[in-house]
Amino acid sequence: MRYRYSATENGKHERKAAIYTKDEHGINFADVDGEAVGIVKKLKNSGFDSYIVGGAVRDLILGKKPKDFDIVSAASPTRIKKIFRNSRIIGRRFRLVHIYFGQRIFEVATFRSLKDGNTSNTFGKIDEDVFRRDFTMNALFYDPEQQIVVDYVGGMNDIKKKQVVPVIPLSEIFTDDPVRMIRAVKYAAATGFSLPMNLKLKIKKQSKLLAAISPSRLTEEIFKIIHSNKAAVIVDMLDKMGLYSYLQPEAVKLMRKDKDFRQRYLKTLSALNGKENYRGYIMGSLFYDYLESIGEWKPGVIENYREIFQTARSFVLPMNPPRFEMEHALRSFLSARGITVKRIYPHDRQKPAPDGEAAPSENKRPGRHKPKPSTQ
Repeated sequence: MRYRYSATENGKHERKAAIYTKDEHGINFADVDGEAVGIVKKLKNSGFDSYIVGGAVRDLILGKKPKDFDIVSAASPTRIKKIFRNSRIIGRRFRLVHIYFGQRIFEVATFRSLKDGNTSNTFGKIDEDVFRRDFTMNALFYDPEQQIVVDYVGGMNDIKKKQVVPVIPLSEIFTDDPVRMIRAVKYAAATGFSLPMNLKLKIKKQSKLLAAISPSRLTEEIFKIIHSNKAAVIVDMLDKMGLYSYLQPEAVKLMRKDKDFRQRYLKTLSALNGKENYRGYIMGSLFYDYLESIGEWKPGVIENYREIFQTARSFVLPMNPPRFEMEHALRSFLSARGITVKRIYPHDRQKPAPDGEAAPSENKRPGRHKPKPSTQ
């Protein structure tokens, strides 16, 4: 093992990072995505220090083949955009670059600075950027050209010890971004690593901070969970840690009342592993068991589709998925039971309500009651 040094203000050399060779980190280069390697090489050939970073490096070290490869570089977003024509800059506060290869997207970020704290959006250097990362297992940098792993925070040792260790101090990590609590539990569940007791206590103490997180961010986290290969394990652990109630409160209420529902719910999530998202099937896993429990679904033509749709949508709040995802998932649920949706003609959409009756509202929250399927 080698070390990386840097000069201090008084001119002395200080050890900054450990450098692990391919024989030491054990990454199988065949598992490294060729397009990601090409992006890193092109950035380096343009004069910019660049690495594969984050969960991809963690998974490679654990002997898994990552689905996604994120890249970090000393190049600014505008410079990256000039180097790669097949790219576009995204983000408002901290800009990132998405590089496109067909249907695949590779995210490239610029090193971030510690100048204005853990949530600043200023660019910096690699030895600053590493301390902006959440947990040591995700703070390793992999150079695919030299096939070395650069470790500033002891992440390699923590992976060997199979434990989730924060990079940011416990006094700041969750107040800066409460979503990190969800991620800590998710990483532990997905890898089989342990959460140190002080981390567990901090999560339980500060879990209420998740109440202020926007539905869009919670939706993003839920999608990541249900598209992973460990959805049921992650949800089970999130529930036991008291966090899943901030993601899917209605499901948690039912799980508390009905142990059988909890088992069915987790079994449905467990069945997702390795399956493709055919017609919204993955999205539907969040509400299929609920719909199954609230009515008798007999083959035929259903007339109250809108009401059932709103019921399903209310059940997954505060998650706010795209309407087409919900549509696909619900229609798949109905189709599997031999139920077709009665076609709504244009003149029916604006049909006025009879005198003295309120017009039906799309904003109504029918999740508060249990609609029964109406077939004929």
